Amino acid sequence: MRTLKGPTDHVVVVGAGLSGLSAALHLLGSGRAVTLVERDAVPGGRAGRVEQGGYRFDTGPTVLTMPELIEEAFAAVGETMSAHLDLIPLHPAYRARFADGAELDVHTEADAMTAEVERFAGPREADGYRRLREWLGKLYAVQMRRFIDTNFDSPLSLLHPDLARLAALGGFGRLDPRIGAFISDERLRRVFTFQALYAGVPPAGALAAYAVIAYMDTVAGVYFPRGGMHALPKAMADAAEGAGAVLRYSHDVTRLERSGDRVTAVITDKGRIPCDAVVLTPDLPVAYRLLGRSPRRPVRLRHSPSAVILHAGTDRTWPGLAHHTISFGAAWKSTFEELTRTGHLMSDPSLLITRPTATDPGLAPPGRHLHYVLAPCPNTEVGPGVREWGDLGPRYRDTLLRELEGRGLSGLAGAIEEQCLVTPADWSARGHAAGTPFSAAHTFPQTGPFRPRNLVRGTDNAVLAGCGTTPGVGVPTVLISGKLAAARVTGPPPGHHAGAGAVLDVTPEGSPA
Repeated sequence: MRTLKGPTDHVVVVGAGLSGLSAALHLLGSGRAVTLVERDAVPGGRAGRVEQGGYRFDTGPTVLTMPELIEEAFAAVGETMSAHLDLIPLHPAYRARFADGAELDVHTEADAMTAEVERFAGPREADGYRRLREWLGKLYAVQMRRFIDTNFDSPLSLLHPDLARLAALGGFGRLDPRIGAFISDERLRRVFTFQALYAGVPPAGALAAYAVIAYMDTVAGVYFPRGGMHALPKAMADAAEGAGAVLRYSHDVTRLERSGDRVTAVITDKGRIPCDAVVLTPDLPVAYRLLGRSPRRPVRLRHSPSAVILHAGTDRTWPGLAHHTISFGAAWKSTFEELTRTGHLMSDPSLLITRPTATDPGLAPPGRHLHYVLAPCPNTEVGPGVREWGDLGPRYRDTLLRELEGRGLSGLAGAIEEQCLVTPADWSARGHAAGTPFSAAHTFPQTGPFRPRNLVRGTDNAVLAGCGTTPGVGVPTVLISGKLAAARVTGPPPGHHAGAGAVLDVTPEGSPA
């Protein structure tokens, strides 16, 4: 595994999102001095917080899986997750509601889910679910340490016996047919394939290997931090500060000072911060602008679909909603065509509705409730542009409210006391390419060693982290991204493999992005 040249005693981490906080904790655990610079007044990045009228809206991800990765970050500085964070397991992990009126509770415990599948679709499908669950576990075991939690130096790093094991499991086939080999009920298949949207690829075109996300969601378990999702970055920031990190909030990075191929200081709107190395976590366009160079790629990056999010504080709720409810429209294949190809807003939308006050009522005033509605939409390269969303956003919000009222949330519009609408224009204003918070899509040419690397040619002491670089999009992978960035600075921790067949090497030139 290639690591940075020269001294790395003091590292400046730009961005206190989950990847930056993960990087900071792992760097601190390896004895580096760390200064964390964040443009906002609080940590979190995408996992931010808006407070209105006594409602506390989490502005970023709502689904939390793989808590062992969080535990690993705290352990790097000799802390435990439980000392900083109270994670509540969600039962069910999701509730799926279908256009035909059927409902399915997604349990992560094997027997409970088998029984639920049998109730929903019969014994044959329940048997298929058992076999699917076993396959998902094998897929995860092969992929995690070798293909996800790994710093790739070149595509040759893929040449490892685990590659053959992944192929033998069918990981290089297509996701939807592979899931269909276990379960035939079209509604049930959606529960194990909709996660492909996180990767920015329709299930019919996604690699079966991406079913590893379904493992995280439906087998490993879904959790919620008491105090909301923003409690996670806050806890990580507190642990970093306790371990000696210097946290500088409300500091906007304007440029990097260089001497030859080295970054010598990070310049903010409030001053100069000298450094021996820098970890950059902003979205790729911002990071490359700061570095003064763009990656050399044969074709431009393709970006994932975006999302419109309505945060609603209401004076009532609806008992049919779980903590997470997926409301599927009747359409499926055409929905992905609209999101990824034609650029149209979903004509028959599938929506994620999160009700965090179902688990933590303290996030809203007494007797009030939070509802978070996520509607996938085309990014600004494929669909409506940034300027169009100024007028389109409020109209689409009204469309979504009417749709939800027609699906059983009667009186939703009139129940809203406080609201916050986020559209691709807002993501774009935050510096996210193509107006999407989900960054580069996980097509095959943008996955693993083909994804923009976290080392950048021409800069000896800069590393990238975040969802645009390896390993990719999602809370677990972003936490891993920060750890991988730290390993590029420090070398791998004792006892950790150096990568997929890689040989530890602390001197070569940085690889291209």
